[in-house]
Amino acid sequence: MQGMMMNMPLRIIEILDYAAGAHPGAEIVSMRTEGDLHRQSYAQTYARVAQLAHGLKALGITDGDRVATLAWNGYRHFELYYAISGMGAVCHTINPRLSAEQMLYILGHAGDRVLFVDLTFVPIIEALSDHLPEGLTLVVMTDRAHMPDSPVAFLCYEDLLDGQPETYDWPRMDENAAAALCYTSGTTGHPKGALYSHRSTVLHAMFIAVTLPRSLHEGARILPVVPMFHVNSWGLPYAAPLVGASLIMPGPKLDGASLYDLMEGEGVTASWGVPTVWLGLRAEMEKRGAMPGTLRQLVIGGSAAPRAMIEFFEKQGIDVCHAWGMTEMSPVGSHAQVPSGLDLSYDQKIALKSKQGRRVFGVEMKIVDEAGNRLPHDGEAAGELFVRGNAIIAGYFQNPEASEKAFDAEGWFGTGDVATIDTDGFLSVQDRSKDLIKSGGEWISSIDLENIAMGHPKVANCAVIAIPHPKWDERPLLIVVPRDGGPALEEVHEMMLEHMARWQLPDAMEFVDDLPLTATGKVSKLTLRERFAGYELPDAG
Repeated sequence: MQGMMMNMPLRIIEILDYAAGAHPGAEIVSMRTEGDLHRQSYAQTYARVAQLAHGLKALGITDGDRVATLAWNGYRHFELYYAISGMGAVCHTINPRLSAEQMLYILGHAGDRVLFVDLTFVPIIEALSDHLPEGLTLVVMTDRAHMPDSPVAFLCYEDLLDGQPETYDWPRMDENAAAALCYTSGTTGHPKGALYSHRSTVLHAMFIAVTLPRSLHEGARILPVVPMFHVNSWGLPYAAPLVGASLIMPGPKLDGASLYDLMEGEGVTASWGVPTVWLGLRAEMEKRGAMPGTLRQLVIGGSAAPRAMIEFFEKQGIDVCHAWGMTEMSPVGSHAQVPSGLDLSYDQKIALKSKQGRRVFGVEMKIVDEAGNRLPHDGEAAGELFVRGNAIIAGYFQNPEASEKAFDAEGWFGTGDVATIDTDGFLSVQDRSKDLIKSGGEWISSIDLENIAMGHPKVANCAVIAIPHPKWDERPLLIVVPRDGGPALEEVHEMMLEHMARWQLPDAMEFVDDLPLTATGKVSKLTLRERFAGYELPDAG
């Protein structure tokens, strides 16, 4: 027997429609690329989103079309999130830190029709203009007065909205229709696309709103330092308006002093970002001898938060919530908020906060051994972590080969992390099964670096491993078996820059006589990590 209830499709635009009426006091405050501070309510935003949808329709955008963004956190980027998905198209956010080769690949693979660009990133597009997909429409996210003098034919964002109606007949599409597209370069080879639906996105917003109420509640003022081009800013552009929280957008100013001033000036209560961001804020707090007066919580993800960082902010009265997830998970999968009512010592509390924490509602987890057998959640058994849920991908966008490899026989997604789960449900990620390097919250593929380095005539063999770094969490070390005396690091960098972004390049290179091998003839990176334990990298800035 089935229930006798209405079945209304979940649509992203309904979040903003609800916020505009139910939370009139909430707002979006943005540090603009033009240099000033801008603010508008959710109701004002909803009207502009309707105008933008009309503007997109005038450009020929229709159901399923991909519309790309290359932009900072700000109200115009927020408007694009809702207008694009609301009219039935797909919002494709692009990470500006990608190399030119990767950026051009995903623009082509996604089949983008329009690309919206913040003023800061206009030079990137100008440099790529001869290689952009044919027919791609380019729009600069500014007003007519600030349009750049460029040889490239850019349209003006505000011109698209000018004179358009402030209401739009939003289509009632299937809730499983595609809404947003994010690419991950977390494995070797080309980036892979995670294609989110309206249903998965709305559910994820609800999941994290229920799970993280200390940040997400009516009247909260949240500063998302995690970029909107990085897994949809961890879902904040959807969850914040849903609960009536204001968003304080930092734009391009992410240094410690700018973040501190914005927090103070706008009464920020919570902020989300990667550990490297909080190093800058910590330095500014120490310099000023005070913390931002209203700040009560930091959500830290993207990389493991060092215990010393957690302790510093906790001692300032700021609650630290360690979070974990993946692009493929929309992305939040767990949180390390300590359950209320537990009688814990200070050390026990910090130890729990240092873990990746308990799963959010809507995410199931299991750990398995090499044969795929489930392991107990006893805090001792370590195995590969698999997940499933309504906000987790069922496959990669237009990539059947990668999709086939990503799931086990039961349909669970393999995260590539080795982890334990204790009897209280706390997840602790021990290591990554693939040899990826996570620097400042972004992945670097060791295999990609190795493949390029092997093309140098003076490299007989090589391997890249992660070396701990006090600021960036990890940085790559290139280990080379030389030929004819071996290359200079600068020579290898020059080769790599044709395919990789500068921040992805190895910080140092060491010569060895040979590389250790496993029984199957593969390079043993475990042995290399042991051999180079304690290695000190040069200052990477």
